[in-house]
Amino acid sequence: MVSPELDIPLDRGSPVPLYFQVAEQLRDAIDTGKLPPGARLDNEIALADRLGLSRPTMRRAIEYLVDQGLLVRKRGVGTQVVHNKVRRSIELTSLYDDLTAAGAAPRTDVLGHRLIPASTAIAHALGIPERTEITELERLRYAGAEPLALMRNYIPCGILTLTTEGLQEQGFYQLLRAAGVHLRVAAQTIGARSATAAEARLLAEKRGAPMLTMTRITHDDAGRIIEYATHLYRASLYSFELTLVGR
Repeated sequence: MVSPELDIPLDRGSPVPLYFQVAEQLRDAIDTGKLPPGARLDNEIALADRLGLSRPTMRRAIEYLVDQGLLVRKRGVGTQVVHNKVRRSIELTSLYDDLTAAGAAPRTDVLGHRLIPASTAIAHALGIPERTEITELERLRYAGAEPLALMRNYIPCGILTLTTEGLQEQGFYQLLRAAGVHLRVAAQTIGARSATAAEARLLAEKRGAPMLTMTRITHDDAGRIIEYATHLYRASLYSFELTLVGR
């Protein structure tokens, strides 16, 4: 249940709607761990009475956070916190690194690990001749029990030796560092699109759910292209953070 000590002050003279004030303060409590994953909220009537709000206002605040993927309604259980949204700063790190740093217990299912001839687009990205043999990886990355990202990486042969077992136990960048590969710079593009039916099944979303996309070409300190990556993230659980500096 929501702790009685959890402070949710409301500014009734503010132009910001009351439901949004409540939702943002509950979001902050989830982000900071005051409401940890699995925590249950009081029912809407009790919460509305406690805050001096109408039940429709309280219901709208809860529904807003359900739509954001932060809360879930379960029959016979009530409304529960799902988990914190994973935020990733724009640095040359891997998703595995970021989840580990956030204490989010990364886990990997290796869906594909094979040698393939590079297509025209992939060969161009890697700076190699078309049809050159490369390694293709397809992995499903979890944060705890939640599927978070569908990742495809294309790697020139000769960079390092990869095993399915190693990829399940460690992140790709961890394996690179252990092999003495020093990552230096990456060109990255972030976008968005809807999930296909197959992607939605893997990521526990509905078909057409909003997804964040990321493509990355990474170089090491010798100037070699190490990987071409195309990743797909659940927008309800993941975001990129940028720091902008004025000139």
